[in-house]
Amino acid sequence: MTTIDDLPIRDDLRGQTPYGAPQLDVAVRLNTNEHAFAVPQPVIEEMRKRLDAELSDLNRYPDRDAVALRTDLAAYLGHGLGFASVWAANGSNEVQQQLLQAFGGPGRTALGFGPSYSMHPLLAAGTGTRWIGSLRDPDFGLRADAAVAEIHRHDPDLVFLCSPNNPTGTALDPAVIDAVLGAARGMVIVDEAYFEYARSGTRSAISLLPGHPRLVVTRTMSKAFGFAGGRLGYFAADPAVVDAVQLVRLPYHLSALTQAAARAAVAQSAALLATVEQIKVQRDRIVDTFRGRGVQVADSDANFVLFRTADDQKAVWQAFLDRGVLIRDVGLAGWLRVTAGTETETTAFLTAAEEIL
Repeated sequence: MTTIDDLPIRDDLRGQTPYGAPQLDVAVRLNTNEHAFAVPQPVIEEMRKRLDAELSDLNRYPDRDAVALRTDLAAYLGHGLGFASVWAANGSNEVQQQLLQAFGGPGRTALGFGPSYSMHPLLAAGTGTRWIGSLRDPDFGLRADAAVAEIHRHDPDLVFLCSPNNPTGTALDPAVIDAVLGAARGMVIVDEAYFEYARSGTRSAISLLPGHPRLVVTRTMSKAFGFAGGRLGYFAADPAVVDAVQLVRLPYHLSALTQAAARAAVAQSAALLATVEQIKVQRDRIVDTFRGRGVQVADSDANFVLFRTADDQKAVWQAFLDRGVLIRDVGLAGWLRVTAGTETETTAFLTAAEEIL
């Protein structure tokens, strides 16, 4: 039987494995940072109306530039943005891939600070961009002086920052981003996939866009909007960045149905985001409970918590699974990550944790 090794794939892809979290049928799934609450019925009805309006024209290509959707997203973000400063694609992964296609590629480098989102180096590899993995502080924070030193050392073409960071949940001080912008000669991409879960008063990097044409802030509707199945990511940046990614985007990359459903979700953002505070309560409940039991956890501004395990994390992960609770082994020795779920799901997790930890 033919295997992948028998095919003439690129040498740098040999031995690699696809990205993916286990998809198992268990009672409590808290491993992929999905929003725990289902889409409310009024939002479903709004989506259904907008989708119905598109069905008779499916023989036609969708709006190639998704102008109406980008206009809605710009209004949601605020900060005086217009549609020309916003771009959308099938999830923030595709958005970031397009940025790497436009500004990375063979002979160019991208720098990130781990542990962080594991797709960033994979997207770099897929576009032929050499990945440089620097490290965060032992407490998973990132100091401005340390970040600037790494930029001066490696002189990358792109810098990836993640705030709140995945898998640790830590948010960046805007002063760190400002320092990185001052030191980097290339593009600076701030991944804000979990920003809606951040604590009150946390500033978005979007506030730094004026005067910084090399800054890009990526967002997603997969998390707080509960739109993971809809696959919609977007970024805010100088309009020139939008012009650049349109050189590499596939034609008609965003279907008419995706655009319609996403516009309905944005129009109903208040209803969709109404449960975010409940998720934050459960996140803080996990943190407080663990710290009360002497379990080390990382500070989190996201919808998940990274916690320390006394034993091998793979064995602990299996122990949770044996109790019907699926969490995430992110490959960080001695640590596991759990998504904050509903009150019932969180209780199930904490009950299992009391037995295991």
